[in-house]
Amino acid sequence: MIKLTPSILSADFSRLGDQLKMLTQAGVDTVHLDVMDGHFVSNISIGLPAITSLRKNTDLVFDVHLMISNPKVYVKRFAEAGADIITFHVESCWSAADVLEVIDLIKQTGKRVGLTLKPNTMVRTVYEFVPHVDQVLIMSVNPGFGGQDFIKESLRRVQKLRNHANSIGVDLDIQIDGGITLSNIKDVLDAGVNIVVVGSAIFGEKDIRTATTNFMKILEEYQ
Repeated sequence: MIKLTPSILSADFSRLGDQLKMLTQAGVDTVHLDVMDGHFVSNISIGLPAITSLRKNTDLVFDVHLMISNPKVYVKRFAEAGADIITFHVESCWSAADVLEVIDLIKQTGKRVGLTLKPNTMVRTVYEFVPHVDQVLIMSVNPGFGGQDFIKESLRRVQKLRNHANSIGVDLDIQIDGGITLSNIKDVLDAGVNIVVVGSAIFGEKDIRTATTNFMKILEEYQ
């Protein structure tokens, strides 16, 4: 299934409750929540208290993207805060065994598992983990800040990952995040992405509901 997952990193937090309702009205069922610690990436965003508060006010699926160091320390706490999907960076782990340990910890909480990698990390780094996760997130900008331009090389990286997953018979969700607009969304879908994270191109518009609907219409063409 092809899905749109708006990223609230670009949202107006003073109006976040209303904006989430607009997304729901437009047909969205999942939102992307970026958690940054100022160490793994050079920015700080929302954390556990914010997710706990949001969880009380919406039934949307929370796809929590941990851009943090030492994610295994926090897996259980984010699960308890309301995450439905927990995605962490392969670069935040010391070894393959460490990656597998975090994957197992997430599975123990009953949540879906995502693994992600930065634009300068070789795609084959995650190949051995594909059978063990639900989704892989290809970052199409350098993580840490919204509003960046899409890195075109990301299309080839998606194709390589999709080809690998198909070659081993894994029905993998491939997600992309960073610089997605109405002008390039078809390119990423053609490359093999089936979960599209969009931030500024939705929340940067005056009419969030209409902006979301415009993306949803394109995705419907690919269903």
